Amino acid sequence: MSHTRAQTSPKVLSPLLSLQRTVNYMQHRILIIDDEDDIREVAALTLEAIAGWHVTSARSGAEGIELALAEQPEAILMDVMMPDMDGPSTFRKMQQTPGIAHIPVLLLTAKVQGVDQRRFADLGVAAVLFKPFDPMTLADQISEALRWSEAPQAA
Repeated sequence: MSHTRAQTSPKVLSPLLSLQRTVNYMQHRILIIDDEDDIREVAALTLEAIAGWHVTSARSGAEGIELALAEQPEAILMDVMMPDMDGPSTFRKMQQTPGIAHIPVLLLTAKVQGVDQRRFADLGVAAVLFKPFDPMTLADQISEALRWSEAPQAA
């Protein structure tokens, strides 16, 4: 079981970290499942640096299920098109797995045809986000889809 974290120079992170201070996010835990290294790294970097979230990532659906069971993230951002077990198949398996069936899943796809969107929505996922995504608004898109408030909830 392995996961990748983006490696970035301090020169690149500096502007992102200053932007993070202007955005008020709660600390969230998210798992990214995508077979493309670049997509995982860009998404992880922006969610960590801009939103301050804790990000774990996996390269496959099978690895993602293992990490979801071990890490118990608050949400999962998962690619639709992956080898071996695609996003919809991984989602269905997660729904049958005690301990992770409750975790909301957002699918990430380049398929924007209406028939594909309806098929994904019919699965019962929390949301469908589209590639290419804007890294600077990814956290906002996820927060909006999951109705995560930026302000702490009263007890």
